[in-house]
Amino acid sequence: MGEVLSQNEIDSLLQALSSGELDADDISASDERTAKNYDFKRPAKFSKEHLRTLEIIFEHYGRLLSTNLPVYLRKNIQVSVVNSEACTFSEFSTALANPVLLGIVSFQPLNGNVMIELAANLGFTMVDRMLGGPGNPLEKSRDFSEIERTIVDKMMAVCVSLLREPWKNVVELTPYLERVETNPQFAQIIAPSEMIAIVTLNIKIGDIEGLMNICLPYFTLETVMDKLNTKYWYASMKENDDENYEEYIETVIRKVHMPIKAVLGKSSITVSDFVNLQCGDIIKLGSKVDNEMDIYVGNLKKFRALPGTAKESYAVRVTQVMREEE
Repeated sequence: MGEVLSQNEIDSLLQALSSGELDADDISASDERTAKNYDFKRPAKFSKEHLRTLEIIFEHYGRLLSTNLPVYLRKNIQVSVVNSEACTFSEFSTALANPVLLGIVSFQPLNGNVMIELAANLGFTMVDRMLGGPGNPLEKSRDFSEIERTIVDKMMAVCVSLLREPWKNVVELTPYLERVETNPQFAQIIAPSEMIAIVTLNIKIGDIEGLMNICLPYFTLETVMDKLNTKYWYASMKENDDENYEEYIETVIRKVHMPIKAVLGKSSITVSDFVNLQCGDIIKLGSKVDNEMDIYVGNLKKFRALPGTAKESYAVRVTQVMREEE
């Protein structure tokens, strides 16, 4: 709908027409819409909304990297999303250096593959840390040796395994690393003219910085493009939180190992007696054999029990549960 004119504006327009200051042909010409140029070689398949949702997904992925990789590299790691953009695959592949680390990732159940490009200096830093070094990259770039490739493959596999959780609000993925290439010519996963989305992450391992580029072909994401919007993403996240968060927390807590100790009794002896203890000596405890003993979970007294045996092992039989008020 066009802009609604006020009565004063209408009167002024009619007066300008009657006086000849304004021509009716000029008004009709100004209403004509101008055509916009459209490049059919680069169709706009990724909207700003799609790219923004991908940034949100990989912000979550960056947090997972910064908390999981230090376990292997024993270094502080910071990850942040730099930007996202859409381009053709040929533009992406021609900008790659040689050598480079290119992880070809299967995005099951989605069709096709995605590609993870890791800067060479980050790869050499990871190798140096895994082999016990300070994590310094090489001063002069060179190809990766077979041993270095094996280490990098394992680290890339760890990075790929972390992709599942950030995407669960869009699709349940089972990603796995198919192979790692160091030559861009052997990593042609789609046609050069196909459109892709690129999300760039900045990774800082200690004092060493480098980029990780995630190449996401439109062919791979085509079936879930409708779900790549912030409204759907946040709605799915809230729904998953409401339904599964409590169950998830309970499952995690049940897997926690807790130390349990049974106290047979207590006694006090002198330091001299303790130093001179020999095999066969008897220490008198402050409890009887048929008395109940205290069971501690961590440092909290939670149960009372009677001592006994189970097959060839010592055991206790719980006779009372200690409540907080007790």
